[in-house]
Amino acid sequence: MLIRIVEILFPLFFITALGFFVGRRMKPDLSHANKLNMDVFVPALVFAALANKAFDVAAFLPLIAAGLVGVVGSGLAGWALARATGIAPRTLVPPLMFNNCGNLGLPLAVLAFGEAALAPMVVLFMVSNLIHFSFGAWLLDHRVRFYMLWRVPSVMATMLGLAVSLSQFDVWPPLLIAIRMLGEISIPLMLFGLGVRLADSRIGAIGVGVLGALARPLVGMALAWVAIQLIDLPAREQALVLVFGALPPAVLNFMFAERYQQEPDKVASMVLIGNVAAVAFLPIALALTLD
Repeated sequence: MLIRIVEILFPLFFITALGFFVGRRMKPDLSHANKLNMDVFVPALVFAALANKAFDVAAFLPLIAAGLVGVVGSGLAGWALARATGIAPRTLVPPLMFNNCGNLGLPLAVLAFGEAALAPMVVLFMVSNLIHFSFGAWLLDHRVRFYMLWRVPSVMATMLGLAVSLSQFDVWPPLLIAIRMLGEISIPLMLFGLGVRLADSRIGAIGVGVLGALARPLVGMALAWVAIQLIDLPAREQALVLVFGALPPAVLNFMFAERYQQEPDKVASMVLIGNVAAVAFLPIALALTLD
């Protein structure tokens, strides 16, 4: 079991560590590559996973409910923890609510459970993404309007993919292959970009960073266990919900905090320490889910 877990996690941490090393030594500017990834490659990955006749939206409704339990429940726990510790809720709540389901979750699902796990993990990514770009943005800036959500490329790809799936429309196979190939670029680029981004981060508020880094997976796995008890899910989806709960804070939290000037140094510490702590928490989640 230990060897299997190491084999699953090694590619993820190797590519991320390589990005971190390159970021430290060469300091590359990946801003354009990251924008391309978020605007082109990740939407292609999402669309290719959803625009499939085999993808049954109704069958994933329980998984969507489990994802909502994890995301919304983490937000409520983050708000209570913020009130108890005196930390600004707008600083602590987003890192607890929104995990690294893109950079780490998608490749981890495929490596641990096979290609068949990509579509359900994309569903969880979709749930987190929609809430992050709507409520998450509004939490940091109340002037954000929810009707602008459709302009986010990954959200647009989600809507188009669901429309194709529901209508049973036949996408020309060579076109779908091309879109899928574009989507396959996103996963290694996300991991490498994560490493480069972490190399740029600085640990400022260590106490807050450790608190957020530990609370995110602990609360997430506890809520995942609750969701699994309450909602009838297939075995693979139960495993994915637990892995989803164990993921560290998303790098996007730091980007949002920096954009809206919501104590970005504290958020950066939570993201950096949380992703390092994933070395401990993800093996635990895999040990609980793998046969």
